[in-house]
Amino acid sequence: MPWEQVLTGSFLIALLTAGIRLAVPVLLAVLGEIITERSGVMNLGIEGIMLVGGLAGFVTAQTLEQATGIASLAAWVGLLIGLLTGAAMGLLMAVLTVTLKTDQVVTGVTFVLLGQGLTSYIFRRATGLLGARVTGLQSWAVPGLSTLPVAGDILFNHNAIVYLTVALVVLCWLLLFRTHWGLELRAVGENPAAADTSGLRVQTIRYLAVMVGAALAGLGGAVLTVVQLNIFTEGIMAGRGWIAIALVFFSRWHPGGALVGALLFGIADALQYRIQALGFKALPYEFLLMLPYVLTLVVLVWGSRQSNTPAALGIPYSKGKG
Repeated sequence: MPWEQVLTGSFLIALLTAGIRLAVPVLLAVLGEIITERSGVMNLGIEGIMLVGGLAGFVTAQTLEQATGIASLAAWVGLLIGLLTGAAMGLLMAVLTVTLKTDQVVTGVTFVLLGQGLTSYIFRRATGLLGARVTGLQSWAVPGLSTLPVAGDILFNHNAIVYLTVALVVLCWLLLFRTHWGLELRAVGENPAAADTSGLRVQTIRYLAVMVGAALAGLGGAVLTVVQLNIFTEGIMAGRGWIAIALVFFSRWHPGGALVGALLFGIADALQYRIQALGFKALPYEFLLMLPYVLTLVVLVWGSRQSNTPAALGIPYSKGKG
């Protein structure tokens, strides 16, 4: 691979632009898991929830694109269905972990297996999905800003879901650290017994947090299948749910840190795609595929040195038992 093809302005601009787009599904899942874990519940089933949300969103979009009159809304409806499917799985997760107080680690792993098995079964049965593609969303250049040199191409020439996700990062920060609801959520995650004594409804808050977190994970899965790749295949998430969980620890349960971690993963993912496209033969392509995950391990180790784990994370709460 000639390095002069890599060390160019156009290559770096394209790399950063693609990295931002590839970061979006993971970032949505990380934001959702931050909200969930701030309440004291650990949802390790993100990978499975993203798979189910991705399939539901893709099937919806693919079906609506074949209908006349509403094809232009197919992608948006698909994203909505992905979000609602994730919320439904979050409700089931909350019933098991909050009400029935099942082991959260075992329940999360079960959800991953459920998501993999369920989506594989449905995908194989629905033969019409084999090779099917959807249109997705078109890029929207921000008037005035998209023409800026360098920054215009990198930051202001994406599809609408990228801009909405960035706004969601700010919204999550405001909700967690600048609202009464965020204060209650963090109190439940730190000391549910004290929160209960002060009159907070611990189970209700945890139910809502788990459902919101799972909804964002389902939306992230739908973004990947409907907006970015425009297809669905078995195992399409490729570990992004596990990456999201790792990035929660890296972010120290803060939306700003989630943005940084997801961008690092997205850029590493974009880099391995582009190096392969340039025909770099010195390393096996399997090594290049590992690159985003190796980077995630590195940032996880770095971030874990100053952890800010919610005190009650993973511990079921029973009223009167502390």
